[in-house]
Amino acid sequence: MTATISASDVKALRDQTGAAMMDCKKALVEAGGDFEKAIEALRVKGQAQAAKRGDRDASEGLVADYIHANGKIGVLVEINCETDFVARNDDFAEFARDIALHIAAANPQYVSVDDVPEEAKEAEGRIFAEQAADKPENIREKIVEGRINKWLEEIVLLKQPHVNPEKFDGQTIEEIRTAFAAKTGENVVIRRFARFQVGA
Repeated sequence: MTATISASDVKALRDQTGAAMMDCKKALVEAGGDFEKAIEALRVKGQAQAAKRGDRDASEGLVADYIHANGKIGVLVEINCETDFVARNDDFAEFARDIALHIAAANPQYVSVDDVPEEAKEAEGRIFAEQAADKPENIREKIVEGRINKWLEEIVLLKQPHVNPEKFDGQTIEEIRTAFAAKTGENVVIRRFARFQVGA
């Protein structure tokens, strides 16, 4: 038996995910009215579409700023999208501000793993290998790999969970960016940032 999908269910799902009305209705029908399954299906679809959009040119956007309440930490971040229409949207400005706030609090060093210099990765790898030297040989590599991943999570913006878990439910910056790109229908790129701290 097919579940009856009401217009209010579709609207509620759209409000929660930002997906198109038709996509919301289709996801609810396919999930038999199960909200959680429908959200999951939309997220998977959105991530697949966002990955396809990743090749498109993002030359519009804005520079957002955030100054911490004590006036001792400030951030500038450039976030790009494909059209001026999206760049001038309030949601885009809020997204950019959320990223700037996170950078102020979490102090990442690089935007993505690709930005981390190869020699820095190698140096950390050597340190972790020395630290794991007393462990059985068959698990040393896994230990080193795990520690490098943990280190990258500490210094790479896209790998960090957002500092506001209430708002973002533990999602990483990359997951938030992907979901936002899916919502806008455009390629959204966190291009670069500068973080200033008094005395640092």
